[in-house]
Amino acid sequence: MKNFMMAFARFMAYLGGLVLSFLVVLTCLSILGRLMNGGLHSDFMQSIAPGFSNWLIEVGIGPINGDFELVEAGVAFAIFAFIPICQLTAGHAVVDLFTNQLPERANRFLQVLIEFLFAAVLVLIAWRLFDGLLSKQRYGETTFLLQFPIWWAYLASFIGAVSSAVVGVYVAYIRLIEFITNREVLIDPVESEL
Repeated sequence: MKNFMMAFARFMAYLGGLVLSFLVVLTCLSILGRLMNGGLHSDFMQSIAPGFSNWLIEVGIGPINGDFELVEAGVAFAIFAFIPICQLTAGHAVVDLFTNQLPERANRFLQVLIEFLFAAVLVLIAWRLFDGLLSKQRYGETTFLLQFPIWWAYLASFIGAVSSAVVGVYVAYIRLIEFITNREVLIDPVESEL
């Protein structure tokens, strides 16, 4: 099961990375288009090459329409897509000023407690996203510029949130097993520090 969860978490991370890379390229192209459009409208370009400038403007040189709507939807998915790998590899930030003074058994108990709380929060987020998805779908809300249904973004985030919740519950269960058996199955977050 550990290998399956790790493969699944890596798949989600790669998918999140692809989406994020697409969004970076989209944002760069939109900014470049916005700059070029501003330059084509400038007095300088309109005085030396008005026909060429107007032709490029008519062709569509400018910002990508609705770029921020796509970024908003894609980043939400990407964030949830990275949580599973972070959970499995204990990649979350750890502040252990107080817990360093506690015995190892107490630290393991705190780790179990934190993992269960985190899993519960991830399940809650997935549930509320599903509720929001149904609401947006029922009312047919669309984005302002692109007019694509908002529930599509909710669906993408919901898929990522469910993936995060499944891995979060798995990690909480494994941490409980580790606490009961006093043996390590997953990476210890303290040992994975730099």
